[in-house]
This record gives sequence, structure tokens and C-alpha cells, in this order.
Amino acid sequence: MEHAVKKSVTFSDWDPADVINDKEDVIAFLMVALADNNPNELLRTIGNITRSKGMTQIAKELGVDRVGLYKSLTPDGNPSFKTVFKLLDLLGLQIKIEPKLRINSVIVKKNLRRL
Repeated sequence: MEHAVKKSVTFSDWDPADVINDKEDVIAFLMVALADNNPNELLRTIGNITRSKGMTQIAKELGVDRVGLYKSLTPDGNPSFKTVFKLLDLLGLQIKIEPKLRINSVIVKKNLRRL
């Protein structure tokens, strides 16, 4: 009778900052975070994006402490709007406000009829 040899498998922690390489990646990550409608997830995502671009350099450009910036962009952080706006500007992004579409809204129903 043969005994099966158990192989161990190790997993490393996956860091989203390692796969954010260009503006398209940044936008994709932000779109997913915004779709969750969860401010903590959005902060985490902005933090990952910032780390992918270099937290130290961005903190210098913002005129803030690197550790403070890192902490403010965690789910427990609470950065000011001013910090978020400056950060998004440094990343070449801006906030765009548009009406939230609901599946039962008149606009969506009209558009669905056209299909």
C-alpha cells in the first residue's frame, strides 16, 4: 500500500499595491471600491494606490508625515477632504458627482425600453 505524500503549500500575502501599475489599474480599483458604497473600502483602496506610487514621496508632496498619511488611509483613518482632494490631484484624478442610478428609477426604465 502506497502512502500519499503530503505537500505543503505556502501562500504569501497579496498586496494590491503590487499590481497597480498604471492609470487604468487605478481607475479599476477605485470603481470597484466605489461600487461597494463603503467609505472604509474606499480609504483602503486610496491607500493601496498611494503605496503603489510611493507613500514617502507622495507624503512629501502633500506636506504631511508619511506615517500619518499611511494611518489616515486605513479603514480606521479619517483624512480630511482637503487631504483626499490634494492626494487625488497628485494622482491625476478628480472626483465627479453624478446622480445615483437605481434599478427602479424612471431614467433606467426609459433606457431599458430602448434596448
